[in-house]
Amino acid sequence: MLNLFYVIFMNLHRAPYMIPKMRSRANHPERYTEEQRYSLVHHVIYLMNKTGKITTKAYGLENLPKEGGYMMYPNHQGKYDVLGIMYTHKSPCSFVMDKFKSHTILVREFCDLVQAKRLEKDNPRQGITIINQVTKDVAAGKKYILFPEGGYKFNNKNKVCDFKAGSFKIALKSKAPIVPIALIDSYKVFNSFHFGPITTYVHYLKPITYEEYKDMKTQEIADLVKKRIEEKIREVSPESLS
Repeated sequence: MLNLFYVIFMNLHRAPYMIPKMRSRANHPERYTEEQRYSLVHHVIYLMNKTGKITTKAYGLENLPKEGGYMMYPNHQGKYDVLGIMYTHKSPCSFVMDKFKSHTILVREFCDLVQAKRLEKDNPRQGITIINQVTKDVAAGKKYILFPEGGYKFNNKNKVCDFKAGSFKIALKSKAPIVPIALIDSYKVFNSFHFGPITTYVHYLKPITYEEYKDMKTQEIADLVKKRIEEKIREVSPESLS
């Protein structure tokens, strides 16, 4: 939490020109390609990381499918999670997030730049619409981040909570590969009382193909993805990473 205020303070001088620039590109996708909009996202995260002394290391990038769309399912630790993934994921991707939390300054710009989907958690009908929209996008080749935990606890110490089975309906309907992602120490950036330099880790795990999970129930898929993420977190501690 302290780092969040520090990053905001250190970038206040950039806000008058950076936020309008983000807003302009977000409002006019017909003028700016997906790659151009995503490049701006990368640049803004770079500035935040530089001023906040945040280092994010990625492992397993070779596991990302080379062609077609896929679903990324990470554990959820806090406000930095999406930023850490997008910063290390070089090709354009988008995400699904709680609509209620998506309309604050800067978050709104990030969402609109990558055309993120805003989910109304208490509206099942709207949830079905979002599932269908993302399914269509992924089948057409887009990449999405979706947090199956649905939320996070402050200062969670890399603990992984239960995964919601419904999160995996998109993968089943789109027949897309599932990429589990293990996030380590991401919570320290904006969701703890830590202050000072921080290193976070993004582990892209081996994808689970449709052929592997097509006969499984969504709860079984959820349990499998959670198990693989927990195994990676246990296997690789931040202290042992180089």
